[in-house]
Amino acid sequence: MTAAVLFDLDGTLADTARDLGGALNRLLAEDERAPIPYEVLRPHVSGGARALLRLGFGLTPADSDYTGFQRRFLAHYQAAICVDTVLFDGIAELLAELDARAIAWGVVTNKSQRFTLALAEALGLRGRAACLVSGDSSPRPKPDAQPLLLACGLAGALPAQTLYVGDDVRDIHAGKAAGVTTVAVSYGYLGDGLPIAEWGADRVVDTPAEILALIDRTEPGADDQGEGDGRCGLGG
Repeated sequence: MTAAVLFDLDGTLADTARDLGGALNRLLAEDERAPIPYEVLRPHVSGGARALLRLGFGLTPADSDYTGFQRRFLAHYQAAICVDTVLFDGIAELLAELDARAIAWGVVTNKSQRFTLALAEALGLRGRAACLVSGDSSPRPKPDAQPLLLACGLAGALPAQTLYVGDDVRDIHAGKAAGVTTVAVSYGYLGDGLPIAEWGADRVVDTPAEILALIDRTEPGADDQGEGDGRCGLGG
């Protein structure tokens, strides 16, 4: 029986690529550099500021000026965190169905809490989620197991009764370490490393509806019901 479904945020629950990519391109413009096309940016978004600053400026945390660029990037992102961000197609319906079935759901992301809470609020998820676990909610972020174990506790579910859904290989590594069932989504950002088929996920799905199908296999006879809206604009 599935007691909880936990989601990564960027690239799994919400399509944040245009707002994160916009923050990077505004930073590039400040340094009189050319913007990076969306199609090039998109695969790197799940890696957060670290991956985007490496893409845009060739910077890593070992570089002396990395912290300054990171601070500027995050300021740009915070100023326009939910302009073009939306829930992926089918996610609103999936969450409504989980609510209808009284299956707890929540978020486990490496995004800092200040951004996680702001984005969840803008998307109308903050008051509904059983947990919102961020990169600074536990001593070690994903791929460590700690964030997922914390989320299971907050959601009132044993790891063996929990699905974790993500679009990056570190999501799968974290899930395996925590003992949850891991689900990789092919519609996400996926990074630029190993192909998704080589991540070792328990399941790979192409749409959010297939996540519900995984639950249906263990809960026969569940009814389809509920809808939701996950689009946010300038006013959040």
